[in-house]
Amino acid sequence: MQRFLRVACAANGFLAVALGAFGAHGLKSHLAPLADAARRLEWWETASHYHLFHALALGLLASWAERMPSRGLRLAGYAFSTGIVLFSGSLYAMTLSGQTSLGIVTPFGGAALLLGWGAMFFSAARGKALENGTVAAR
Repeated sequence: MQRFLRVACAANGFLAVALGAFGAHGLKSHLAPLADAARRLEWWETASHYHLFHALALGLLASWAERMPSRGLRLAGYAFSTGIVLFSGSLYAMTLSGQTSLGIVTPFGGAALLLGWGAMFFSAARGKALENGTVAAR
């Protein structure tokens, strides 16, 4: 699991920085003639921010999973990965295509990201009990 999380962290971190830079430089000039350019750039910025934050969260999970492997951390990793694809991916696609109907996917990505944070929270809470020697984290 740690290998998956490390690779997911590095790949998503790389993509988030590259796509963020593309949005800040190349995309602005491409979208400038469009009437909804400002709105589309906001979508891109939101997508790249969430993408980068959750890439870092995957790295944190990799670190935790070494010390405290659990199903909750595994669930969090898969939820974050799914959330990045659905949430940020739908916003990237909306920005490039202008098809706002793609926005129907975005809340599912947000729900996956929330699931990841929730699973991380419960794993951390159970891990405290493990540190005290009272309950084994699973």
